[in-house]
Amino acid sequence: MAIPPFGLEGLLVLPPRCRAVIVFAHGSGSSRNSPRNKHVAAALQRAGFGTLLFDLLTEAESSSRDNVFDIDLLAERLTLATEWLGRRMERIAPRIGYFGASTGAAAALVAAAQPDCAVQAIVSRGGRPDLAGAALPHVTAPTLLIIGGLDREVLALNRQAMAHMRCKATLQIVPGATHLFEEAGTLEQVIGHASTWFSHYLLQSEAADVSGQD
Repeated sequence: MAIPPFGLEGLLVLPPRCRAVIVFAHGSGSSRNSPRNKHVAAALQRAGFGTLLFDLLTEAESSSRDNVFDIDLLAERLTLATEWLGRRMERIAPRIGYFGASTGAAAALVAAAQPDCAVQAIVSRGGRPDLAGAALPHVTAPTLLIIGGLDREVLALNRQAMAHMRCKATLQIVPGATHLFEEAGTLEQVIGHASTWFSHYLLQSEAADVSGQD
């Protein structure tokens, strides 16, 4: 499918009785076809979540390195995709989470910092939240930062970024994992942590909201 207004290529998968959708923001040099994000998305689908994987840039735009690392531009595209998703699923009104990787995590945080953003939970995999800069204190959605234990430089950057965040923020270290979580079993740990986070802040919190209205 093509997401307006720029015709960004995407894939939306909605399981039966979908109550929450996870929107993916891939890292620099990647796309909706990221094998790691597709693997995570498939696992989240089995857990009952809808998923949206899409290209943050058009094919022509992605050829420019400046665009690939333009966090504000990527965040704007993520915002547009989220608004499109809301219109498409208006009658269902699902709760929305962001799953960002590398620079995509920074874009997710910048988008989430906007006052009218509908996102209610964020997970970062090997992300660069430091690149979100001045947006960090304005993020309100509970945020989980998952980092490989051997990804020491990025781990330090995540700790620095957390110091500027005022929302519920947790750092989860996966022992023995490097930046891309290529080591055996490490991506499965990412999936487990992400699924638990999204279930708690999207599904369980939804049930609490409904109960509070009775």
